Amino acid sequence: MKKLSLQALTITVFVFILMWGVSKITDLKFFNAFDPVSQALSDFELTDYAFSNLRETPLVDQRIILVNLAPTRGLIAQQLMQLKQLNPKVIGIDSFFDCEGGLYDTLNCPQLLDTLSNLMLSNAIQESGNVVLVSKLLQTKALANKGDTDEYDSIEYSDQMFREHAINAYASLPTDANYQDDVKLCRSIFPKMKVNGNEELAFSVRLAMMYDSVKTKRFLARDKYEEVVNFRGNVELMDNRLSSIASQDNATTRYPIMFYAIDWDKFLQEEYIGDIFEGSIVMMGSLGANFGDPSWEDKFFTPLNKKVAGRANPDMFGLVVHANVVAMILNEDYIDELQEWHKYAIAILVCFFTVILFILIDRNLPLWFDTLSVLIQVVLLLSVSGSVVYFFSHFSVKLDLALTLAASALVGPAYDIFKGFQNQINKWLTKKPAEVLTE
Repeated sequence: MKKLSLQALTITVFVFILMWGVSKITDLKFFNAFDPVSQALSDFELTDYAFSNLRETPLVDQRIILVNLAPTRGLIAQQLMQLKQLNPKVIGIDSFFDCEGGLYDTLNCPQLLDTLSNLMLSNAIQESGNVVLVSKLLQTKALANKGDTDEYDSIEYSDQMFREHAINAYASLPTDANYQDDVKLCRSIFPKMKVNGNEELAFSVRLAMMYDSVKTKRFLARDKYEEVVNFRGNVELMDNRLSSIASQDNATTRYPIMFYAIDWDKFLQEEYIGDIFEGSIVMMGSLGANFGDPSWEDKFFTPLNKKVAGRANPDMFGLVVHANVVAMILNEDYIDELQEWHKYAIAILVCFFTVILFILIDRNLPLWFDTLSVLIQVVLLLSVSGSVVYFFSHFSVKLDLALTLAASALVGPAYDIFKGFQNQINKWLTKKPAEVLTE
């Protein structure tokens, strides 16, 4: 038994050395011919299938109302003044009111010409008294040169006349996009961030805090640097003015509907039931120029996307991403994850016991070894993959077993390679045909 365990341990170590070697080879781009395939699958996780296909359709969250932001500051001011009469508990605006690039002249920043609209918006924010404006986490050049992408030392705000009457919270989301118009895949948020010694809260977390501080403090007590978003649903954005486009889009992207949404012009025309706003969280932001607009502006790929690999169209506006986070906090519906050492421990144990099984088969049923080893690997890969999907869909536990899957895929070839090496070494040492590995 001791010899068996030692052999299994040695081959397990060899499997992980082989995995390390394969990862280094792929880092060197030796397989560029397969790049299109790898790019199509690089943003896919097994849990995406559970997100988009296996979970129950959620109930509409009546605490959160989404309002499409009007196209001008004057109309946004009218929206805020109208909202004030409807008495929501908190209003979040997912939009900046500043001059891009800091160029404060009427040529580069024409919105400065409309002085009346700016004053109206500033006054509306002040009178509302419960408005949260977004900010953006930034890095100075000195920090960026250090290469640490998860640390920030500055914040971009809206202009002083707007932010001085509001609460500010950052809307930055981890997407791995290099620029705003790049493809953005969103799975998580940074709930809080230290910036120059001050603790800043994410936009969605701040809204939840103002609505229910007890639940939000419990969420923050999880003390996770990056929190996986438990996406539950989207919004219905059908519009008669773009019926053909909207119908086609809806036919291919039927998402569970979780939030009420009102287009900006319908809101200004008071085409809504006023009672739904009382004591609610109203989130204002871009949902397209009008409902049904096929524009990709401020739109993200999320795990709810019906095409789980090689995605073609983003499925969720940034405002709806923030709404999902707020709902997750208020429902205390979090996703739990394995710790890093758990991932390695599971991979090592699965690999170790699989190798022991291979050795026993090779010793007792050598003629059946090739068939049974392949069958065991297939069953193992399916079992691990199925466990990931099952635990996520039923218990909201994200089992990151990528290392276990890699070890399971390589354990068969690694066993054969190791046995070949050992047989060759035996030949050199004994100058006679080597016995099988297990004898």
